[in-house]
Amino acid sequence: MKCVFIGEYQHNIDDKGRLTMPSKFREALGESFILTKGMDKCLFIFPRDEWSTFEEKLKTLPISSKDARAFTRFFFAGAAECELDKQGRIMVPSNLRNYAGVSKETYIIGVSSRLEIWSKENWEDYNEDDDLSYDAIAEKMSMLGI
Repeated sequence: MKCVFIGEYQHNIDDKGRLTMPSKFREALGESFILTKGMDKCLFIFPRDEWSTFEEKLKTLPISSKDARAFTRFFFAGAAECELDKQGRIMVPSNLRNYAGVSKETYIIGVSSRLEIWSKENWEDYNEDDDLSYDAIAEKMSMLGI
């Protein structure tokens, strides 16, 4: 049975770039997982099986498409294999911390098959965005059959 990640948790990243994962997520992440750039200036964490599924989808994109190449590079170039240490922390590489603006206070959110790491500022800005209309989004999702 696949894990479904849900919830929103606040944790601090330390000066060495270590971030404590919520205990609720640790077992589902497994021994190793993939941390990479995400959309909207956050980071994505994929358990190994979910990363494999995502990777297979990316492999189907046509190499002749400039956008497909850029999209694939976006996720693979910054990706890092991670493991939890004995205290339940992960090491977030500096290039990924810089990309997401993660320096101290973070939000770790469950988004179904993956986790997202957000800086406090980016998460608050995202949630306060006037262009983010859940009614309009719901309408678009209904066109996709959701």
